[in-house]
Amino acid sequence: MSATATVSDDEARELLVDLVSIPSPTGEEAAAAQRLADFFEAHDREVWIDEVGNVRAPADDAVLLTSHIDTVPGEIPVEVDDDDQLWGRGSVDATGPLAAMAAAAVRAGVSFVGVVGEETDSRGARHLIADRDAPEAVVNGEPSGWDGITLGYRGFLAGTYLATSESGHTSRPEPNAIQDAIRWWSRVEDAFDPDESSVAPEAQRDEDGETAEIPVFEQVTTKPVSVEGGFTADGLSVEATMDVQLRIPPNRTAEGIREIAESELYGRSNTSSGQDPRDGELETGTVTWEEPTPPVMENPRNEVARAFRAAIRGEEGDPRLLRKTGTSDMNLYAQAWDCPMATYGPGDSDLDHAPNEHLDLGEFERSIAVLERVANRLQA
Repeated sequence: MSATATVSDDEARELLVDLVSIPSPTGEEAAAAQRLADFFEAHDREVWIDEVGNVRAPADDAVLLTSHIDTVPGEIPVEVDDDDQLWGRGSVDATGPLAAMAAAAVRAGVSFVGVVGEETDSRGARHLIADRDAPEAVVNGEPSGWDGITLGYRGFLAGTYLATSESGHTSRPEPNAIQDAIRWWSRVEDAFDPDESSVAPEAQRDEDGETAEIPVFEQVTTKPVSVEGGFTADGLSVEATMDVQLRIPPNRTAEGIREIAESELYGRSNTSSGQDPRDGELETGTVTWEEPTPPVMENPRNEVARAFRAAIRGEEGDPRLLRKTGTSDMNLYAQAWDCPMATYGPGDSDLDHAPNEHLDLGEFERSIAVLERVANRLQA
């Protein structure tokens, strides 16, 4: 494991621009991973690309700096404009944080991993957790702004609903599989309406006892992401498939969310008899769930958060503590590793996946200085 090495701001910029210029949508990270590995080799650091495509550069495990190599699809012409803004897919999410962490890891002599697949199944992070022991601390790379520290993310639950019904003339009143899918999802949305049961009642009132707006971070949000339906090839049945996603706040569990969503598959024909409206025979349709990602909320007084507050103040900034409504690899690290952590990186997260994604290069350089300060403090 090598000692610290010098990385100039110009060299860090060159790495960033090169990585943004190399297309790296999920599943196509190899070329960007090689450029990242070459950077560490040029600074005499041990580095390799593992069997799933992660770039591994171990050193002092007082802190692991890690971000993702992959981006979402989409071509944005790469350029640095007159205002020192770098335009290009991934400049914010999350190639900016990735390059900043690579530079800081070399400067401070700490461990680094660039992971693959974060935008889909987090296969890189899952492999990393299974393949190595926990470090003493983790900094996950995602855009927070150079003066922001992200401590919380909602969890994630994805499922696929499938229903089949007999074909028949469209004038018949009986619902077909497509209608069953629509009705089920409408019930799920109603069940998690923020004005109903998605948070505790006391959280819905302000200090005067009036109804208060519920922060999105504290809500279960529901989203259908794809729907397919129609007659089967033999014309004898109608099929419907719906892929859905639910975001889980820290005050809820994936198991509880799944149980509520599944309960909405049951009929409501028994309501008039006084029975639970979800009792009765299972209606048409089943749901297959993927492995959930749990929510995470780190203590704002943990060692990593304290190091960031000191580092940001050291760079003449005013630290901001953030909670994100999405999900990141930090959710998985927090579930698997019992160590303090936070998420950090340059860039405006409102530009994630956007057609005008761009990063201020002055902010990028400032974030490297912050990360270097954090790494040095955690090594002390």
